[in-house]
Amino acid sequence: MENILETIAEYARVRVEKAKAQTPLEEIKEQALSLNTDTGFPFEKALKKDGMSFICECKKASPSKGLISPDFPYLETAKEYEAAGADCISVLTEPKWFLGKNEYLKEISNAVAIPCLRKDFTVDEYMIYEAKILGASAVLLICSLLDTRTLSSCIALCGELGLSALVEAHDENEIRSALSANAGIIGVNNRNLKDFSVDISNSGRLRELVPENVIFVAESGIKTSRDVEALRSFGADAVLIGETLMRSPDKKKMLDSLRGKV
Repeated sequence: MENILETIAEYARVRVEKAKAQTPLEEIKEQALSLNTDTGFPFEKALKKDGMSFICECKKASPSKGLISPDFPYLETAKEYEAAGADCISVLTEPKWFLGKNEYLKEISNAVAIPCLRKDFTVDEYMIYEAKILGASAVLLICSLLDTRTLSSCIALCGELGLSALVEAHDENEIRSALSANAGIIGVNNRNLKDFSVDISNSGRLRELVPENVIFVAESGIKTSRDVEALRSFGADAVLIGETLMRSPDKKKMLDSLRGKV
């Protein structure tokens, strides 16, 4: 697993070609554009509120941790997050390494009132149209998979569809690419996807490069209220938390703990 990210992306390209064979691009584009595009960008609004916003993730497995939730009661989990005061829900749809499904996103977005992020490895505009049809309010775009020009066109397409784009960066060059592409929301992954090591201070280092008017999300490796407080002190607007919440039997209690309320 020298570069798991590129391996996953290559599989995503195969998935897109299979999907196009079933539903051509023009057809899925027409379906997406027939839906409401005047959304008011609820995902972005949820992250702009005062104080730290929490994006809580529905994730069955991951390449670094293997199977996280064998039973995976995803609808129950999503509803628990909403009841616990989550601001947004991130839903994994990548099927091979994360054991996700498009259906999870469709069902969850129908079951909750808070905005949902399609967490996948976007390698083609087709996947953005798909996200719209599945009920997402936002799409993940990963800088290391998309050059600046492609990233810019993907962000513009999200805007046309009424979707927010969470643009994920891992280092200084990717932050520069995200800003050049006019990213309005930048997420910094604290996990090194080459060796899976985690360092939350990565968010602190990169936060300094991001203008105040760009929403900043810290992702990965967030386990305690001290981690959240550290990220708050770095200037993060939001945190995306997956494994810590997925492994907790009491989602509300864990979210309260992360907020420093317990």
